[in-house]
Amino acid sequence: MIDQAKATIRFMTLEDLDAVVEVERNSFSTPWDPGIFRNEITSNQFAHYLVYELNDEIIGYCGLWIVMDEAQITNIAIHSKHRGYKHGERLLSYVIAFVKQMGVLKLSLEVRVSNNVAQSLYRKMGFQEGGVRKNYYADNGEDALVMWVNVNEGI
Repeated sequence: MIDQAKATIRFMTLEDLDAVVEVERNSFSTPWDPGIFRNEITSNQFAHYLVYELNDEIIGYCGLWIVMDEAQITNIAIHSKHRGYKHGERLLSYVIAFVKQMGVLKLSLEVRVSNNVAQSLYRKMGFQEGGVRKNYYADNGEDALVMWVNVNEGI
């Protein structure tokens, strides 16, 4: 758990689903439904989901899968009304430290090729481009940029 000012990062629980889904719907054009999150946190042995709270309100979250010495961020988001205040950077920094502590060497993610703001954050945190997944996003066929970081060499 981390406390910075009035921000807290902790593991997601079933009680968090409504707030997490609100952030998800605010952030993505093809949001996950609550059942997917429920399955991830109750049935997926590889999944780790964290919530980011500010003044006891969930304003963001991150999900990742850890398999052996590699991890993949499945989704990460901060509610739009809280963007621009470094909450995403704090959450991602925590995730990198968390996976490093879990013995992970490489952390990867996919991001829309049009999402320059997120790509900028990921580069700032040491992520590099690893390739492109063509027609990755179902809503519009947009490509996904695959990015990764060696957590021992990142920030």
